Formats: sequence, structure tokens, C-alpha cells
Amino acid sequence: QVQLRESGGGSVQAGGSLRLSCAASSGSVSRAAKGWYRQAPGKERELVASISGSSGTTYYTDSVKGRFTISRDNAKNIVYLEMSSLRPEDTAAYHCLADRDTLGMGVFNFKYWGPGTQVTVSS
Repeated sequence: QVQLRESGGGSVQAGGSLRLSCAASSGSVSRAAKGWYRQAPGKERELVASISGSSGTTYYTDSVKGRFTISRDNAKNIVYLEMSSLRPEDTAAYHCLADRDTLGMGVFNFKYWGPGTQVTVSS
């Protein structure tokens, strides 16, 4: 069983930056597609960004384009989410994802989910 562990969350003011990291416990997913989703209280899960395992192709939800950057270090088995120009509406629990199937690009197409790290942005 693969475990994902996120770190780097915290509280920042609007306009600030944070860098989230997610380490996987098994090398079996070191080259698998990875991603991040977020969920705020009372809201649905939202896929924020993803990165393919082979070509490194990235996806971003429209609201974070130009502000967030997803990257990966396969040797360390870590995926990162660099967040800048943060807004209060970015406040949510951010969860790491790993090992996407070939059936789609959504949150539920990933096999492994992390427990999450809280990001709070104040105005």
C-alpha cells in the first residue's frame, strides 16, 4: 500500500506564497502521474493540478493558472505545488494524488490519496 504525506501548508496573507510537498512511501509510484486536489468546507473536491509521469505534461484548473506550478522529482519520489499570489478563495485542505489510471483525468482516476495539508489565506 502506498502512503502519501503532504507538508508545507500554513496560514498566509493574500498575495503570499507557499510551497507544498508530497512524498510517496513506495518507489512503485515514482514515475506515475501525480496531482493535487483541494476541498474547502461545504465545497466539492477540485482537481487543482496534475502532472503526467512520462512526458511531464501538466494540467491546471483555470482559477490557478499563472499562479500555481506543479513539478516533480522522480528520484526523490516527491511532487511539489508552488503557490503564489494566493487569494482567500484558495483556502482549503490540499491533498496529494498518485497513480492515475487511463480512464480519465479527474480526482477519482487516481489510486492513492494523501490525508491533506491545510492552506489558509487571509485577506
